[in-house]
Amino acid sequence: MKLGIFAKTFEGTQPGPVLKAVAGAGFVCAQYNMACSGLASMPDAIDEGQARAIAGAAHKAGIEIAAVSGTYNMTHPDRAVREAGHRRLAVLAERSHAMSTRLITLCTGTRDPYDQWKEHPDNGTPEAWRDLLEAMETAIGIAERYDVDLGIEPELANVINSAHKARRLIDEMQSRRIRIVLDPANLFETATLDEQRTTISAAIDLLADRIVMAHAKDRNPDGSFATAGKGVLDYSHYLGCLKAIGFTGSLITHGLAAKEAEDVSRFLSEKLEAGR
Repeated sequence: MKLGIFAKTFEGTQPGPVLKAVAGAGFVCAQYNMACSGLASMPDAIDEGQARAIAGAAHKAGIEIAAVSGTYNMTHPDRAVREAGHRRLAVLAERSHAMSTRLITLCTGTRDPYDQWKEHPDNGTPEAWRDLLEAMETAIGIAERYDVDLGIEPELANVINSAHKARRLIDEMQSRRIRIVLDPANLFETATLDEQRTTISAAIDLLADRIVMAHAKDRNPDGSFATAGKGVLDYSHYLGCLKAIGFTGSLITHGLAAKEAEDVSRFLSEKLEAGR
């Protein structure tokens, strides 16, 4: 597996210094965010020069751009908001190859109109599912046009809130463009060690053929998020499950401060080395 981090962990609005910091902390790949180029995360426009500057900075720093963040609320209750997200997704997709990546990460969304990461009681309704299918159809069309893949992530607060929902979406859409970003800390809040292991194992087994990227953060005993290695997540079990399915892609940490990055890099490197 290739060890990486959210580029946005590090301050900066130019790709060169940001990606140099990624390499300096011990990582070999990054999930990029257009904020690291001084733009909105989902910009209305990206010129060719801005895109190529990312690829050039990555090459100079020895960093692979594993993905670029394209998260918008795909099931927002207002159709106009969803459509604006689609337009910006097309902007990212058009420039992805110039950035030296072909994976865009998405947010399957929530009915909450203000926060795309906040749970809403209507997320489980047939109407929310219908809107997600419609949004995914549009996103897949964009992905086909620009030859990119789309990474969706099961998250408790979103419409796709479990591995089973992710599998259902894959099966219904029937598109190889849909890939999975697997974050074990998004599959449970509080759980016993046995419950946690069972949930993670089952998710990885169910989605094995589509997992393109793995994330690395953690949970505190009270269910709040924690920096990888600082919580209750059994990383030996998690990484062992990924190894068992032959996963060799990027393991991307996030949800940490820049000052913690080197320690997390060492922690994950040691876990990966111990599992060999």
